[in-house]
Amino acid sequence: MPVRVTADLKGVPETALWTLYHRAAEAARPDTVLPDPRAVQLRTEVDFPFAERLGAVRPWLAQAIALRALGFDGVVRAFLAAHPEGTVIALGEGLETQFWRVDNGRAHWVTVDLAEPLALRGRVLPHGARQRLVVCDIRERRWMAGIDAARGVLVTAQGVLMYLRPAEVTRLIADCVEAFPGGSMVFDTVSRRFSARTRTGAKGPGGHRLPPMPWGMDAAGRGQLRAAHPAIGEVTDVPLPAGRGFLGYLAPRAAAVPLLRGDRPLITRLRFGTAPPNSGTAAPISTTAPPGSGTAPSNSGTAPPS
Repeated sequence: MPVRVTADLKGVPETALWTLYHRAAEAARPDTVLPDPRAVQLRTEVDFPFAERLGAVRPWLAQAIALRALGFDGVVRAFLAAHPEGTVIALGEGLETQFWRVDNGRAHWVTVDLAEPLALRGRVLPHGARQRLVVCDIRERRWMAGIDAARGVLVTAQGVLMYLRPAEVTRLIADCVEAFPGGSMVFDTVSRRFSARTRTGAKGPGGHRLPPMPWGMDAAGRGQLRAAHPAIGEVTDVPLPAGRGFLGYLAPRAAAVPLLRGDRPLITRLRFGTAPPNSGTAAPISTTAPPGSGTAPSNSGTAPPS
C-alpha cells in the first residue's frame, strides 16, 4: 500500500484538492474524456477528507473540469510541437498533473506556487531534471528570473487569475509580455456574474463555500486584454474540446448558444510580440468587483466553472 500524505490546505489553495478530486473521478471512468492515471493514483495517495469537505462528485462537473484541462493540454501540445525544447511556466499549478499528460521528453517545466501547496506537490509528485519548482507569489516578478526564453516560453494559468484583483491581472500580464517577448500565455476566467456570486458567499456545486473571485470577464470584454500592454499581438478564444453526452456536445459550441454566449467560462490565449517596455500605466482590465472587494489573492487553485 502506498504511503498516504496528509493534506490540509485551506482557502484558495484548497481548490487544488477540489480540482484533483473531480479530475481523478473523471479519469477513473472507462469512457473518460481525459485519461490521467497520475491523477487517479494521486487521489489515493493524498490523505484528505474529500467528500466531507468538498461534497460528492458531480459527474457533469467532473467532465467539465476535465474538458477544461484538455483544452489547456491542446494549447501546450501545440506550443511544444512548435518549440520542442521550450519552457512551460505553470502558475499556481497546485496538484495539476498536466506535465505527465503532455511531456514530449524534451520540454522544460517550471511550477510557480506558494510554499504550502508547493511543498505538498513536491511530496506527492515525482519531479525530474527538466522540472523546476519555484516558491513565489505569482504577483512578484522574481519568479521570472533565470528562465531561458531562447527556445520559446508559454505561461499557463489554469484556475488562478480569477483570484487576483483586476489591476493585479493587468500587471501580471504586462510583466509576462516584457519578460518573455515572442512568448505566449493561456489562462481561463469565470464570467462576471459568477465572480459576483462568489463575492456574496455563494456555495459551489458540491455545497462547499467558494473563495471570492474578484476578477470576472465575459466574452465581450476579451478585447480589453490588449490594454494590458502594447506588445500583445493576438487575443484568441480556445474552445473546449468535445466530450461525452449532452455536456460534451455543447462544450465546444457554447459560444454559438445565445444563453451561454455572453456568460460562460473562457479559455484565452495571448501571443506576445516584441516592443519596447511599457512606459505608461495600463488600464486595469474591467470587472464587476467594487474597489477593495475580495480577499487577498493566493496562487494555487482551480476555480469551478461558472
